[in-house]
Amino acid sequence: MDRVTVLRKGDPEIPRRLTEIRDAPEILYCDGDVSLLRSRCVAIVGSRKCTQYGISVARAIARRCAECGLTVVSGMALGIDAAAHQGALEAGGRTIAVFACGPDVCYPRENRRIMKEIRDRGLIFSEYPPGEKPAPYKFPMRNRIISGISEAVVVVEASYRSGALITAEFAEEQGRQLYAVPGNITSPASFGSNQIIAEGVMPLLVIEELIRGLGIVPENSSEIREILGEDEKNIFDQIRKHSELTSDELCRLTLLPPQKINGIITVLEMKGLVVSSMGRVFVNRM
Repeated sequence: MDRVTVLRKGDPEIPRRLTEIRDAPEILYCDGDVSLLRSRCVAIVGSRKCTQYGISVARAIARRCAECGLTVVSGMALGIDAAAHQGALEAGGRTIAVFACGPDVCYPRENRRIMKEIRDRGLIFSEYPPGEKPAPYKFPMRNRIISGISEAVVVVEASYRSGALITAEFAEEQGRQLYAVPGNITSPASFGSNQIIAEGVMPLLVIEELIRGLGIVPENSSEIREILGEDEKNIFDQIRKHSELTSDELCRLTLLPPQKINGIITVLEMKGLVVSSMGRVFVNRM
């Protein structure tokens, strides 16, 4: 309780982009680094019931945002939200969790460890006071704040009735940049995100499109290679060495399981380093 900082509408710590939204919060209860409220923020949202593809992509986008000095915002729900927070933290970056309960209430309980990391290295805040319990009606209203504090919103995976689609609606209303990651057309986890792409939302095909859209000059490919994880470097180096490879060939060369190989290929594609076609993976020469 002693950690909580109370901010009211009009306080200089609250950015104008949040105070100017419809139904702007009158009061914020903050636990952590309040200065992050005025940093450049990107929201990454999606379904609780997501796929491994969604988790890999959310973490990759969050890591890249963190590497570019952006603060990653989400709601600390299971699934995509948790993956986004974790990706930012893994990159040594900053992240904000917006709660639909008091800032001291861990919901869901499974995210206790992530909550502690965010509190210690980022910011948790809410328009609800300490001790306030979550309730279904509070989550949609919370989503207006997630988009309101952000310059851009990325929907990674959203099912037909996902709350992430509500965040997307708020983002459009508030004039924020809005992207959705295309997903498997046979996956229920991607039905909503694919649908809003069909309705005109910008598809995020390469992470650098988001970075460029925010006016940040992307690093060149050699610099990006330096920030790849060990398994990502291993796979990328094998693809460069052989010009093109299939997933099966990568499994044999790296001794990594197929599921991990496919997830890393997706991450490398999102980073703009490789392209895949007809079952084969190539280095992106563009």
